[in-house]
Amino acid sequence: MANQHPDNQAFGLSLDIPRQGSSKSLDDDGRVKRTGTVWTASAHIITAVIGSGVLSLAWATAQLGWIAGPIVMFLFASVTYYTSTLLAACYRSGDPITGRRNYTYMDAVNANLGGFKVKLCGLVQYLNLFGVAIGYTMASSFSMMAIDRSNCFHKKGEKNPCHANGYPYMIAFGITEIIFSQIPSFDQLWWLSIVAAIMSFTYSTIGLGLGIAKVAETGEIRGSLTGISVGNVTSMQKVWRSFMALGDIAFANSYSLILIEIQDTVRSPPSESQTMKMASLVSIAITTLFYLLCGCMGYAAFGDMPPGNLLTGFGFYNPYWMVDIANAAVVIHLASAYQVYCQPLFAFVEDRGQEIQIPIPGLSPYKLNLFRLVWRTAFVIVTTMISMLLPFFIHIVRLPGPLGFWRLAVYFPIEMYIKQQKIPKWSTEWVCLQILNVACHIIAIAAVAGSVAGVVLNLKSYKP
Repeated sequence: MANQHPDNQAFGLSLDIPRQGSSKSLDDDGRVKRTGTVWTASAHIITAVIGSGVLSLAWATAQLGWIAGPIVMFLFASVTYYTSTLLAACYRSGDPITGRRNYTYMDAVNANLGGFKVKLCGLVQYLNLFGVAIGYTMASSFSMMAIDRSNCFHKKGEKNPCHANGYPYMIAFGITEIIFSQIPSFDQLWWLSIVAAIMSFTYSTIGLGLGIAKVAETGEIRGSLTGISVGNVTSMQKVWRSFMALGDIAFANSYSLILIEIQDTVRSPPSESQTMKMASLVSIAITTLFYLLCGCMGYAAFGDMPPGNLLTGFGFYNPYWMVDIANAAVVIHLASAYQVYCQPLFAFVEDRGQEIQIPIPGLSPYKLNLFRLVWRTAFVIVTTMISMLLPFFIHIVRLPGPLGFWRLAVYFPIEMYIKQQKIPKWSTEWVCLQILNVACHIIAIAAVAGSVAGVVLNLKSYKP
């Protein structure tokens, strides 16, 4: 990328002043010079944040209503942005420009908190990443099956059951991920994230457009101020559903588990934290706008009984070709997002691996990272097999999401910020930060409770 790109100048990224220990080709830590910008970092964040879950926000809004739904979305976005700025400041220890780099989330926790919290961070982060890989495999197969069924409905009518088998689609997705997984590192994924970001805007816009069309067709804006009414569901179901909605909205804003790894692709000057704060602001503003539009318009179109997913739940049947395009965009996005999420996990394991040099007569040895090839291929195969053998796992995957969101997006950033800034205990700032921490913890527990209730309910009607 050219150093003097006009977009970069607008964000103060056009300067190229070498620091001590750096050169034209190497950064101050001796690694190959990073080239990431506000735009590539924003693309990574948007790829991580706007998942197919945006299409389920109409359901979440229906549980909370016209008042609480939009307010909760805005509040979670605000909390995520604030804590992401705290976390971005932890990329370097000491001086924000010349301090020692923390390449991963675990490195940042180790540098600031140390001890058992490092292991806890790693456990939460990598379990969530593993769960996301399985969830994305299954979600992509649902979208591919939706395309199959959409074409079937078009030919045979909407009352035809049009059953579809998801196993071939999971296998196809797995083969694709085996190929993509050989991309070595985060900084070489920028083009994939840009494609994914375009795809996320594509299916979100189509879902929004179909919602607007349905409102125009019926001539009414459905829904109520307080959400789904008792009568359509029991009072206890109303409570559990509201808790699940909180968890869905919280998890929809979560990208903190890969924030430090994204930040490690950003060039400097200016400082990486400054660039990352701007990228977070840009991406969260964009994603929140899409969340509000898709969630609210879906609720306006379907009222108290929206499908769990506007595209795969067949809230819309026509125009079928547009629904097909949207679901295809979901699959492309998930194929890219899978890699964005898995890169930190890949890198964590590969730190223990080595390259193999294959001697070639008359030429330089060819460096083959056999460990990367075998390990990443095995990882994709395992996640694909779990997706195929245990399809109900998608309901289990959501259970650790809210607690993972609290730990990685709220708890650790606040604790590291307090330690880094040496904020006195019981000072006004310390109390405010702890209130935010405790409030998010309570919401996370409530969301997990709602998810458990949802799993129990689904178990009653689940057929393998």
